[in-house]
Amino acid sequence: MNTLKKMLIVFAATLVAAVSSGHSAVKIGQPAPDFSLTDLDGKVHQLSGLKGKIVVIEWTNPDCPFVQKHYQSGNIPKLQKAAAQEGVVWLVVETGSNRAADKVKSWQRETGSAAVAYLRDADGQVGRSYAAKTTPHLYVVSPDGLVVYQGAIDSIRSADTKDIAKAKNYVAAALDAVKAGKPVEDASTQPYGCAVKY
Repeated sequence: MNTLKKMLIVFAATLVAAVSSGHSAVKIGQPAPDFSLTDLDGKVHQLSGLKGKIVVIEWTNPDCPFVQKHYQSGNIPKLQKAAAQEGVVWLVVETGSNRAADKVKSWQRETGSAAVAYLRDADGQVGRSYAAKTTPHLYVVSPDGLVVYQGAIDSIRSADTKDIAKAKNYVAAALDAVKAGKPVEDASTQPYGCAVKY
């Protein structure tokens, strides 16, 4: 019985360690994993080439009701435009999909998306390196390449556009803090939305 108990404890600890390592790839205050991904026009974007700039990385899926909430309402596009005026580079990443470029561009036009690039992560390698869980799932990277925020776009976990005005926008708050040279108050939050498709 003692041997069996010990084996179960070791197994449980190993399982917890494996699960934890899979979900803690990105740590606040640590360097953001570098990546090179191709956009809809075949141009390669490399994160390390953006040092010196604040970068937002947003996982997305245009078919997800939670993504639709924030795009069709204009919430994310408005934030993208405001961020761009401040010199922030906003990258959108879609993992595990090979959606036709013309359909994505049409969706971007319809929603007023102002992201610098829509990047394809077909094999899921970049998503896994960031432990991206949902669409949307957002990360803010400081000018020196450190992750200063990861998590949800805001504080109300719903697909209802009426909740946007009542919610705290974590990404907007993180961007304000970084620009002011202050620490991000809510640096890590639980993302909500549709599961990233690996």
